[in-house]
Amino acid sequence: MLQIGKLAQKADCQVPTVRFYESEGLLPEPARSMGNFRLYDDTHLQRLLFIRRCRAKDMTLDEIRQLLSFRDRPELDCGEVNALVDSHIVQVRAKIKELRELERGLMDMRRSCDTVRTSRECGILNSLAGPV
Repeated sequence: MLQIGKLAQKADCQVPTVRFYESEGLLPEPARSMGNFRLYDDTHLQRLLFIRRCRAKDMTLDEIRQLLSFRDRPELDCGEVNALVDSHIVQVRAKIKELRELERGLMDMRRSCDTVRTSRECGILNSLAGPV
């Protein structure tokens, strides 16, 4: 059995993160010691690591909830898991497109100030101060 600090350390996260996932219902409530300390077992650690891997792939808490639901019921067909990941891929592609547009805008802004000038003449500052 692990106390919360040791669990967080093994999962490479902070104690408040563990508490947050508990409050969100992603981690089951742990047993308590006689001194009322939370006591976690390997099941908690494995679930926390799963959540952390999902978060590393930028999955939302709702997506993680769904994946955990499937993980908790291994007899289910994984077609819905595939659909969830396919949907996430679409979201990631949309973010990539937005980031590319942001990059182009920043590069255009940077080109507006290719020579050294005073701050008053700075193309970057003037473009940021101008109308949206």
